[in-house]
Amino acid sequence: MKSIRILLLISVFILPSVVLAGGGWTQPLKSGYFKLGQNFIIANQFYQPDGEIVDITTVSLYTTSAYLEYGFTSRLTGTLYVPFFVRSTLNEVEYTSGRPSDPGDVVNSIGDTDIGLKYGLLQNGPVVLAVGLTLGLPLGETEGGETGLLQTGDGEFNQLLTLEASRALGNFYATALVGFNNRTRDFSDEFRYGLEIGRSWNDRWITQLRFYGVESFMNGDTEDGGGNSIFANNLEFLAITPEVAYNIRDNFGVIVNAGFAAFGRRILANPNYGVGLFYTF
Repeated sequence: MKSIRILLLISVFILPSVVLAGGGWTQPLKSGYFKLGQNFIIANQFYQPDGEIVDITTVSLYTTSAYLEYGFTSRLTGTLYVPFFVRSTLNEVEYTSGRPSDPGDVVNSIGDTDIGLKYGLLQNGPVVLAVGLTLGLPLGETEGGETGLLQTGDGEFNQLLTLEASRALGNFYATALVGFNNRTRDFSDEFRYGLEIGRSWNDRWITQLRFYGVESFMNGDTEDGGGNSIFANNLEFLAITPEVAYNIRDNFGVIVNAGFAAFGRRILANPNYGVGLFYTF
């Protein structure tokens, strides 16, 4: 059970206001989990609003982040996600016809930050259940670079309410999530859903597979906007993320993952890669 417990704590997938970690389990009193992570997307393809994939000028997004969970009580866990350095770039485009090239662009900034609470409704049975509230703070840049087209955040304050259920069985576990994301500044509200399955092979190696989706209610007046990025209004996707973790010690290890969009709308189509170091205490 200990290895499964660690497994759930290190399960973190990052997109704007997307953090799937811990499942229905909450942190024990005065215990916690910390992860220092690096994610990056280098994309030359984009999902159009109709779901068609088109080629675009290469854009990149590099996110260096810290994620923390802490048990205030045996049932109440605090969460914090801070992308403290986000670099967004747009490649220069050169033309063979003699037309002047389109200059590249870059912005370096903090990203949108999430702070939340999770409360364990059921924690003692075979199935554990928890509700959570996450507040998305719009600290990122929305009109960055010389062109004003680059972003490290979407500029809106959102409130994500989630319900998570999990069960461990031997060396296996499964967790499911549903959520409603209320968004401000005339952004459309969203339905969130997720499923994660995993296995601990021994005291060191852990593998897991995660599905995470976003569906827009299309009830906002803000233009889709967001450029060719992951900060547009009315974006939709289903991300599939395989992940491998290695426990160097009982409470310290490394984790790597790669997220692939099975389908999407208004979002980059290329994979999101991540690596991180985690520590439990």
